[in-house]
Amino acid sequence: MNYRMLANFFGQILRIGGLLMCIPLIVALIYGESHTYIAFIIPIVLQLVGGSLLVRLIPKNSSMFAQEGFVCVALTWVLLSAVGALPFFLSGSIPNYMDAFFETVSGFTTTGATVLTNIEAMPKGILFWRSLTHWIGGMGILVFVLMFLPKAQAKKTSMMHVMRAEMPGPSVGKISPKAGDTARILYAMYIVLTAAEVILLLIGGMNLYEALIHAFSTAGTGGFSCLNASIAEQSAFLQYVITVFMFLFSLNFNLYYFVILKKWKEALKSEELRVFAVIVAVSVAVITLDIHAQYDTLEHAFRAASFQTVSIVSTTGFVSENFDLWPVLSRVLMVVLMFIGACAGSTGGGMKVSRIMILIKDAVRDLGQLAHPRRVKSIRLEGKPVDEQTVNNASTYLQFYVILLVLSVILVAVFDEMDMVSTFTSVVTCLNNVGPGMGEIVGATGNFSTLSLGSKAVLSFCMLAGRLEVFPMLIIFFPSTWKRA
Repeated sequence: MNYRMLANFFGQILRIGGLLMCIPLIVALIYGESHTYIAFIIPIVLQLVGGSLLVRLIPKNSSMFAQEGFVCVALTWVLLSAVGALPFFLSGSIPNYMDAFFETVSGFTTTGATVLTNIEAMPKGILFWRSLTHWIGGMGILVFVLMFLPKAQAKKTSMMHVMRAEMPGPSVGKISPKAGDTARILYAMYIVLTAAEVILLLIGGMNLYEALIHAFSTAGTGGFSCLNASIAEQSAFLQYVITVFMFLFSLNFNLYYFVILKKWKEALKSEELRVFAVIVAVSVAVITLDIHAQYDTLEHAFRAASFQTVSIVSTTGFVSENFDLWPVLSRVLMVVLMFIGACAGSTGGGMKVSRIMILIKDAVRDLGQLAHPRRVKSIRLEGKPVDEQTVNNASTYLQFYVILLVLSVILVAVFDEMDMVSTFTSVVTCLNNVGPGMGEIVGATGNFSTLSLGSKAVLSFCMLAGRLEVFPMLIIFFPSTWKRA
């Protein structure tokens, strides 16, 4: 392990993190929230000074390989979450540091699980920081940082290890030969889509502050709102706008690059896109029919089904309805959608549609080989053969995913005496970065404030593991990872 390289890299991260925190400080200044100034200034100074000291540790060899890539990603998310929790804690908005850490991890991992009970009573600068963590974490903290690291262009091969470790999905390709250029292209598309949503939210009647908060949360598929009722009290127009953008941000961003290049046919040929669209359409249709008797009009039932289906499958977690009151079939479908998640290369969480497709095709192939042992058949996705390493990685991911899910459910059951539905879905929603679970405690109208510190620690790890696709968070526990290079 190249420790000087890691220290230098974390220094770069901290300096950029300090600059990012200046944005909510400006919001606090605009709204005259003088009691929160010091809560931002202290972590800003800590990051800028600490980062400047660390970057002075110039490594002899700055090459970054797969091992360093995984460690950089895992520790960066933990480090920035630890520092990012300070404004909540120092301002007194969240008096308990573990609660503040949980909220910050939930923000950066775009989970949206919260410990807050009265969101509208929070300072606007603090709430802005809360949603900004969604926006930065949505595309990836290190993907954001890569835009500002000139060395990333020179070390294009090594820096792709960072992107592969952080970007969601079974594989990450290069839009540009240079990792830094790829990061800039991704964020350019990300910013354009976010700006488009802000404009439509403004047209729908939101003020600029609310529009930015909800656009950041939609873009990162996170679900933090500045309103206690989330999206429940918004107009039909605003609910439809947010539904559309939740869907758009849950698609693979490579498809938007094809659109920019005017390769519409290649974008529409995407197998993952078609499967994802079918999953959403069928779920909306089934849930609409299942819940229509609970609503005054079919349109209202369709809007409720559409919003919550897309909110859950995209892992955004906005709430427009109390889906705990829906029939069993609809609630079961919602839990299934939590596991499926969004597309690879999107800002969404979950297991990812492409990974599930690979696992299903691999299972079908293995079943066929039982009847025809000599038959050799490759798995194809998007019209191309999938290499066996990717297939093996998907299987390994599933194995560790299930192990982590089971162990976490057991630990939460040990720490807290909740009903089975709340215990199970609290882990499912955090591991898949969804936000709300099921049941009175962590469901659509509940939150995670009453859980013990032990459960919050377990669920914080689940959120980080889910966002980083499990492997980076597990690799740091292997002793061999830390052997000096």
